[in-house]
This record gives sequence, C-alpha cells and structure tokens, in this order.
Amino acid sequence: MRRNFDAADSPEDLLVGLAPVRHHQSDQAGVGLVDTREDVETSAHPAQRRPDLFDGGGREPGDADGVQVSAQVTREFDAGAPRYDLLVGLNPGYHAHLDAAAEALADGVGVPERLVDLGCGSGASTRALLRAFGDRVTILGVDASAGMLAQAQAKDWPSPVSFTAGRAGELDAVLDAPVDGILAAYLFRNVPAGQRDTALADALAALRPGGTLVVLEYSVAGDPRAERVWRTVCRTVVRPLARLTGANPALYRYLERSVLEFDTVEAFCDRMQAVGFAGVECRTVSGWQRGILHIVRARRPL
Repeated sequence: MRRNFDAADSPEDLLVGLAPVRHHQSDQAGVGLVDTREDVETSAHPAQRRPDLFDGGGREPGDADGVQVSAQVTREFDAGAPRYDLLVGLNPGYHAHLDAAAEALADGVGVPERLVDLGCGSGASTRALLRAFGDRVTILGVDASAGMLAQAQAKDWPSPVSFTAGRAGELDAVLDAPVDGILAAYLFRNVPAGQRDTALADALAALRPGGTLVVLEYSVAGDPRAERVWRTVCRTVVRPLARLTGANPALYRYLERSVLEFDTVEAFCDRMQAVGFAGVECRTVSGWQRGILHIVRARRPL
C-alpha cells in the first residue's frame, strides 16, 4: 500500500511519493544535461592534481576494508571544515532537505527523549533536529572529524545538545543506553563498503525497540540520467565554487566520486533489511536532485 511522509505535502513540495523499497523507481524524465566528458582537471592534466587515496577507484591495494581511505576522508573533512558551512550554504535546498529528513524522523519516533545525529559534521543537521523537535529532547551529535566537531561546538546550542567524537559502527563507545531515533545525513557513502553493514547493524543496536533511523543520502548508481546530472553539477558548479571560496579541493573531488560509487538505493535498503531493520521505505526529492538525493526511513522491530 502506498504511503507518504507528512512532509511531502509541505508548501515547498520538496519531496515526492514514498514507496516500499522493492518498488522504488527513479524518475527518468527531466533535464537532459549532455556533457559527460571527464573535465580538464580530471583527465587532461593529471600531473597537476595532488595525489591522494581518492584517485584510482578510491582504494589502495591491501586496503580491502577501506580503512586507509576512511582515515583520509576524515583528514580531508578536517581540512575543509573552516569553509564547509559557506559552501553548503550556496547549495539550494540543502537546509530544507535536512529539515525534511528531520521531519521524517519526527514522524517515526513519536515523542522521543534521546536522539543521535550520526555524522553531525558542523551541526547543520543538528540544527534541523532542533527545528523539528525543539529543545525537549536530548541530542548527541557524533562525528569522526575533529575539525567539523570544532565548527559545531563553536556555535550556540541549548543545553540538551552536546557533541562527541565517534565513528559509525562504534556507537556503543559513546552511548550508555539505547536512543529513540538516529539521523544520518550524508554519512553512509563515507563509510567504506566493507564496513557499511557493520555500521548499519551498530545503528540498529543503538536504537530502542521501535526506534527509527532516517538516512539522507545521495545515490545515482543505476540511473543514467541522475549520474549525468550529478557529474555535470559537480564539474560546472560544485568544484568551481570550492576553488573560488578557498575550500579544500580534494574533499569535493571525493564528494563527486563517493556519490558515483555508492550503493544503488535498492542495494542500500537491502542492506538495512539484511541487518534486521523493518519497514524500510524510501523517497527521492524534487528539483534538480530528483533521483540523486534520497530519504530512507526504517525502524528497529519491537
């Protein structure tokens, strides 16, 4: 039976229909952006690029679980932290999409007491949780990047909000009791594929029975139109803006690659079901990110 999140009926019309994961289909209509060539920075002058683990498929030999890449991703977020809020603020819909994900969590958890913002970054998603829930709940922001945490902690927060260093897959190290809900925005594609199931199982274990996980994430695999749009936006908008604003260029090369290499929506939802989540459901957003950015919601069985 077709279901919809209440937020889908908001005036912004940011989101389109929710469907069970097995019936998810990407919208193949829309703008056809034609230039899918590798840009000059990527192909014509490779010697001018700083070598990093993100090149050559994003993994070094002997790093089957992506541990080295994971460590470098953290370092690149540390380096990019001072300019991160500036750049994401230039992304139309960025904060509205966070709000939609937070509202989807609010829909799923009822009246919670404790929430986790997993991969909280500089605190934009934490702020979205505050807008959705107010200061009546305890919110713990967790992130592996010391630089991003420093940006978050430097902001003004009500007393129920706190931040701590931690990684996806290791929530037992920072929690002393199960929580009612977890928001993971733009996180799971940064978890190496070999560790992704473990991180999802860890999130499941961190929830109380009936608790809810909401994931906001990019995925374009299996959708040629979405992949073309993503490549074009990265190479004509995101990466040039990163250079103009003095942001960390390696981080935004990684952003492009990480989205292209992430699971299909169906495969990610299958992962969630396989580790024990119930009621897995997903939807995409409207606008240019239709078929690119998705909200996935699931719960821990009672």
